[in-house]
Amino acid sequence: MDIDKILSSLEAKHPGEKEYLQAVREVLLCVKDVYDEHPEFEKAKIIERMVEPDRIITFRVTWVDDNGDVQTNLGYRVQFNKAIGPYKGGIRFHASVNPSILKFLGFEQTFKNALTTLPMGGAKGGSDFSPRGKSDAEIMRFCQAFILELWKNLGPDRDVPAGDIGVGAREVGYMYGMYKKLVDECTGTFTGKGLDFGGSRIRPEATGFGALYFVENMLKMQNDDIKGKTVAISGFGNVAWGAALKANELGAKVVTISGPDGYIYDPDGISGDKIQTMLDLRASGEDIVEPYIEQWPSAKFFAGKKPWEQKVDIALPCATQNELDGDDAKQLIDNGVQLVAEVSNMGCTPEAIDAFIESKTIYAPGKAVNAGGVATSGLEMSQNAMHMQWSAKEVDEKLHYIMKSIHEQCVMYGTEPNGYINYMKGANIAGFMKVARAMMEQGIL
Repeated sequence: MDIDKILSSLEAKHPGEKEYLQAVREVLLCVKDVYDEHPEFEKAKIIERMVEPDRIITFRVTWVDDNGDVQTNLGYRVQFNKAIGPYKGGIRFHASVNPSILKFLGFEQTFKNALTTLPMGGAKGGSDFSPRGKSDAEIMRFCQAFILELWKNLGPDRDVPAGDIGVGAREVGYMYGMYKKLVDECTGTFTGKGLDFGGSRIRPEATGFGALYFVENMLKMQNDDIKGKTVAISGFGNVAWGAALKANELGAKVVTISGPDGYIYDPDGISGDKIQTMLDLRASGEDIVEPYIEQWPSAKFFAGKKPWEQKVDIALPCATQNELDGDDAKQLIDNGVQLVAEVSNMGCTPEAIDAFIESKTIYAPGKAVNAGGVATSGLEMSQNAMHMQWSAKEVDEKLHYIMKSIHEQCVMYGTEPNGYINYMKGANIAGFMKVARAMMEQGIL
């Protein structure tokens, strides 16, 4: 495989799409050796086909705000790969949404979904619409207008969206309601729905819960456990909330949360009512964490900084892509961090990942660590297909099994001769091989 040639060709077709090109480069570097062992992959041009999305749907979303003014946003759906099942991936509403970010997320989603062992392809979608500061009525009208443009491309065996940044149960409910009205059918076309109309128990917490189950398995490989460990978490949304809940439940102490304004360090631990404070801050609509110290004055606020400067045992990026860079990685390594696991998608920059692997720090990528969210969405699809709803215990047991299975795949493909487990390599090869084999068996399409 000529990685430089493939990337040069891709960049010529998609200039300036740095997140997308970064995600592709990471996968190609990891799978090169195993790819070269399969000449049939080269003959069928598997890589060249795999790095391009099946299709990109772009559309205008026009809606009316509470003042009666007409507003226009752009909407997208990137249907990346359906070799192993219907397209599956979230919808993101945020001002930063653009084709590069959605292609990177859809590409990552393809391998993440393959790792879950569930039959789901990869997709991602969204809009540059920001729910922050909008009324419920405005959000409802936008969601309805968004689906009015997209609905013909969706379906339970075609493309099943979910939530993401800016899209929670409220937004999913509005979109699913409009979809259901248009198709006049009650299907499992959206996941992350409310419990009263087909949602799955523990879905809001699943990404964070699954991440901690994966961390548990990583520590077991070192003959260790999470009890008594100090944990730095970034972000303060649903993912960080789920991670903080489960970390506390498993006996760890969470000492940080963060927002764009800086981070909170709470040496007493963020648990109990303090986790509710996280939710209250998020619900306020203000993307800041500083007010935390008004209620909990023993905590400290560090304006404009990131939590990775604190000395902790475990670091869990839970916010957004490339939030932990090379300098942050050096600080963590110098402070003796034991384990770093991305809970956000591509949460670490390439420089940070290289530093962790070079220093033999235990590190795992988001496509493995945060797969619990989409895995539980897959379980929601199964429940919808059977017209039933499992208990929280049943869903949690299945989530435990899936995360253990993902960890086993990473270990199988990522263990190096010296015993170090390169989870990034393991996750990428495991996901790639499943998708590649499916593409080969289905012919040239």
